[in-house]
Amino acid sequence: MVAEGGDLVERGIRQWQRERPDIDSSGKAVVGRLLRLEEVVLRTLNLVLEPFGLKYQEYAVLATLRVAGAPYRLSPSRLQATLLFTSGGLSNLLKRLEREGWIKRSIDPNDGRGVLVKLTPKGVRLADEAMPRHAAAELHLLRMFDASQRDTLSKLLSQMMTGNAPELGPEPGAPTFRRSP
Repeated sequence: MVAEGGDLVERGIRQWQRERPDIDSSGKAVVGRLLRLEEVVLRTLNLVLEPFGLKYQEYAVLATLRVAGAPYRLSPSRLQATLLFTSGGLSNLLKRLEREGWIKRSIDPNDGRGVLVKLTPKGVRLADEAMPRHAAAELHLLRMFDASQRDTLSKLLSQMMTGNAPELGPEPGAPTFRRSP
């Protein structure tokens, strides 16, 4: 739904500027749209993955294991770091995927204390079937951009991610900014 005279975020910015002109609301132009787009992207991807019996987070685990290459296995900590899930969230997700027969957890032969998560043949087939539909949905979400614009957007978002969320940064929710004196 688009508000008259611009999108929903633009309307909100105009309200901020009218009611609180003393606050710089220019960050809302980007952050507000990113938050709104997160909802749109997840809803779209979940709809595309629904025929496969998957939600996006489940698909993300299967696809990450699949693109890791044969033998399609990683440690839970490596999965967690790659996918940026909390350990509790990932643990519950792995239980469901294992119940469905898409993954199997086993003891790491190189570290008896560690565990490895491996795609089963059923999981490989499911990932291979879902991956083209997922990729097509991603491109559909970006259909209004040509290749050059997609590249520019990708670089700008990468710069924003690098500046705000280093790969091995703090847990989500941990403040990394300082209060003004």
